[in-house]
Amino acid sequence: MPFSQSSQLASIVGFMEGVQPKSILDVGVGLGQYGFLARTNLEHFNLFEVKGDIARKRPKSEWQVKIDGIEGFPLYLTPVHDYAYNEIHIGDALELVPRLNKQYDLILAIDILEHFHKEAGVNFLQHLKEASLGHVLVSTPKQFIEQHEEANPYENHNSHWTESDLAAQGFTEILENGQSWIAVYSIPKEGV
Repeated sequence: MPFSQSSQLASIVGFMEGVQPKSILDVGVGLGQYGFLARTNLEHFNLFEVKGDIARKRPKSEWQVKIDGIEGFPLYLTPVHDYAYNEIHIGDALELVPRLNKQYDLILAIDILEHFHKEAGVNFLQHLKEASLGHVLVSTPKQFIEQHEEANPYENHNSHWTESDLAAQGFTEILENGQSWIAVYSIPKEGV
């Protein structure tokens, strides 16, 4: 499915608000809910300009947060993506992340890790950490959920990840959620 379960929203948006990133990469944007929430929750003071009784939407060139995305299945893209994201890259995330040659304050990989086979998932996480200037946040179901989609082969579930699997990859913070592991990898600060 091109969206994640709603119980994750408060934890993930709360984390974004807490770290106040100036650049975000959303890997596996799906229907664009996290890009939209990041744009509205992090940028709310910069979206509109009010002068007297007149309000106008600010152009993207004046927005303060850069939000890029990656999506493997272009049929998911809607006008929401045009509004929320600065740039969307179409293709396989495992191939695209290392080729972006960009780094981001926050990288989101929400409900995408289970779509990789385990070895490819480990490589994917390494690419995300290399592209990060601050934090990588991933979520994945706590229980394996069988899923096969005929229209979008990227939707197939191919692996199950545990808290110890994520810890072995350097994800040291787990955000509270009953259904998913929401794990955070943070770049160690110098001198700490």
